Amino acid sequence: WATGPLTGTMASTGGRYTVITKSPLTGAIACSNSGGYWGAELKMAGWDMIIFEGKSPKPVYLYINDDDVELRDASHLWGQSVWKTEEVLKSSLQDPLVRVSSIGKAGENGVLYAAVVNDLHRAAGRSGVGTVMGSKNLKAIAVRGTKGVGNIRDPKAFMKTTFEKKKILAENAVTGQGLPAYGTQVLMNVINEIGALPTRNHRDVQFEGAKDISAEAMVTPRESDGKKHLVTNQACFGCTIACGRISKMDENHFTVKNKPQYWGANGGLEYEAAWALGAANGVNDLEALQYANLLCNEEGFDPISFGATVGAVMELYEMGVLTQEQLGIDAKFGSAQALAHFAEITARGEGFGKEIGMGSKRLTEKYGHPDLSMSVKGQEFPAYDGRAIQG
Repeated sequence: WATGPLTGTMASTGGRYTVITKSPLTGAIACSNSGGYWGAELKMAGWDMIIFEGKSPKPVYLYINDDDVELRDASHLWGQSVWKTEEVLKSSLQDPLVRVSSIGKAGENGVLYAAVVNDLHRAAGRSGVGTVMGSKNLKAIAVRGTKGVGNIRDPKAFMKTTFEKKKILAENAVTGQGLPAYGTQVLMNVINEIGALPTRNHRDVQFEGAKDISAEAMVTPRESDGKKHLVTNQACFGCTIACGRISKMDENHFTVKNKPQYWGANGGLEYEAAWALGAANGVNDLEALQYANLLCNEEGFDPISFGATVGAVMELYEMGVLTQEQLGIDAKFGSAQALAHFAEITARGEGFGKEIGMGSKRLTEKYGHPDLSMSVKGQEFPAYDGRAIQG
C-alpha cells in the first residue's frame, strides 16, 4: 500500500494511494489505484508505505494509530462485507474518524478480480489486489493519523503553486464543469457517438441503449417515481474536481424491492463500471446497473472484469455453449435479471458465480472458446474499443 509525494497535501487529487502486488489475473505486476480518504490518513499517521510479506495463520487486520502499529485478530470480521467491516471497526475502536481499507467476501473466496475497498465506495478495483489480500488472511487496514503532513520544504511556495493549478482545473471544461456536474459518466454518450463503446462483448462499437445509462439519465427524473437517480456529487480528500457520484435507487425496482439496506444514498456509477455492467452486456436498465455496482462495492470485486466476464457468459449462452440449467437463469444479452443474478452469486461465491469469479480468460478457455475473452494477459479491457481509441 503506497502513497505518493503529494498524498495528504492540499494538492488537488491528493487523497490517492496504490496497492501493488503480483496479479492473480495476469501473473504480471498489479498496480491498482484508489481515491477517497484512506491514503491521506495513512500519510497523516506518518507513513508513506506498508509492505506485507508472507501469510498470517489466522485472519488479522492491521491497526495504525500514528506511531502505534499492531496486527490484531480479525476472526470476527472474516465473512463480513466491506461495509460491515468498516462499521464494526469504527464501532469497536470507538473512533468514527478511522479510515478502513478492506476486502469483502470476494477477496476471501478467491474471486480473481477482487478489489480492495476504502471509504465504502472507493476502490483499488482492478487486477485482483483484493484476492492477494485475502490469500494472506489480511482482512483490513484501519488507520488514524493526527500528525498531518509536516515535511513540505517551502509551504508558501507549495500553496501558491497549488492555488495556481487548482485555477487551471476550475477553468477547464472537463475538470471544472463536466466532471463535477456529470462525473466520469459524462463519457458514456461521447464515447458511444464516436463509435468506441464496446457493446455485447465487443460485437458492436455502439450501444443503442447508451442514453438510458448515461450521466444525463442519472440526472433526469425517473418515470416510476419522479425522483432523480443522482443525489449529489462527492469529492475525495482535498480534490476540487468532485467527480464522485452519490445515488439513490428506485425502491420499487425488482432488484431491491424487499432489500431496504440498498434504499439509502450510496456510491453511484462511474463510467467504466456503467459500461461494463451495461453496454458490455447490452443492458440498459440504469437501476440494475446501480444494484450490481453496489454489490461490487459491498463485497469488493471489480465491476469492469465482472461485467466483461458476464458479457462473455452471455455470448456463450446465446451460442448454446452454456445452458439455462448451468447458469440458473435465461442469460441473453440485454437481460437485467441475469446481470443482477450473476452479481449476487458472484458476490456470495455460489454456483456458477464461482466460474464467473475466474474471469473471462479462464472461463472461456474452460468452455472451448478462448477467443471470446476480451482481455490482455487475462485482464479484461476497460471501456474503450481499441480500434477507435488506441492510447
